[in-house]
Amino acid sequence: MAQRPEELVELLPEAAPFLEREAAVGQPGERRGLVLVHDLAGDFDAAHAGALAGAHLLAGLPHQVIARFDADSLVDYRARRPRMTFSGDRYESFAAPEILLYALEDDAGEPFLLLHGAEPDYAWERFVAAVHTLVERLGVTSVVSLQAIPMPVPHTRPVTVTAHATRRQLIEPYPVYWGEMRIPGNISALLELRLGEAGIDALGVAAHVPHYLSQATYPAASLTLIEHLERLTRLHLPTEELREAAEINRTEIDEQIGQSKDNTAVVAALEQQYDNFTAAREGTDLLGSAGEVPSAEEIGAEFERFLADQDRKRPRGE
Repeated sequence: MAQRPEELVELLPEAAPFLEREAAVGQPGERRGLVLVHDLAGDFDAAHAGALAGAHLLAGLPHQVIARFDADSLVDYRARRPRMTFSGDRYESFAAPEILLYALEDDAGEPFLLLHGAEPDYAWERFVAAVHTLVERLGVTSVVSLQAIPMPVPHTRPVTVTAHATRRQLIEPYPVYWGEMRIPGNISALLELRLGEAGIDALGVAAHVPHYLSQATYPAASLTLIEHLERLTRLHLPTEELREAAEINRTEIDEQIGQSKDNTAVVAALEQQYDNFTAAREGTDLLGSAGEVPSAEEIGAEFERFLADQDRKRPRGE
């Protein structure tokens, strides 16, 4: 396994224009000011909303790979077994996990970067150090994470988010819902923490996914993440296909929920809770029981339940 951070990542020839421009910078104010978005798919991505948002950007915008991380040193294959194709009497292919850094252009031609792929299982500090090095070398001045968490919210209301940042000024319009809490760690959170310690602006949004849909695909949450990404970075990003997918998905969910009186009652109770809270606290939108903001203990317990459920669903080795 690679021991030094720089051994975890390979810069490709396509990175040369970014490296050359930044190498010519004489003063901090001359830096390019690139945005780096990351959506590393792991357990803190309910309904795969962050990963779907990143995949949507790659599908809709010009892009190229400029760096490749050594996934073989970072990913636990036994915990998240890659898919293989078996045909008749032989193995035909192996879908190896990837962690790639892409350069994209938004709809206005503005360049930005996307770190997309599997969340590392190993070498978190070395991985974060490697990303930090890329941030410095490529002219990145703002790093944004896209995630999703399960919450007691109904799918029939707008998707809400929690925002976080290394400086309050970066997310000033967003409310603060709770105080100190302890939650299971994830690589995106550690990256934000370490970048903040180094004086680099890092922030993120986590979409609130209805807890009963946390194991499904929920494009409405991915759409919300991209909309907030636009708001926070002023990038111009495509949303039409995701919006259409969200509408179709909503219809399918309504049909499934409507087949059970119990499920309908649960959603109705969440709707009442949502409406009571928003009526009482106009401009805020995170919901808890009895129309109150969930406590740190309740949120921590929700994370633990979600991650435990994720862990149970993973295929295990002998």
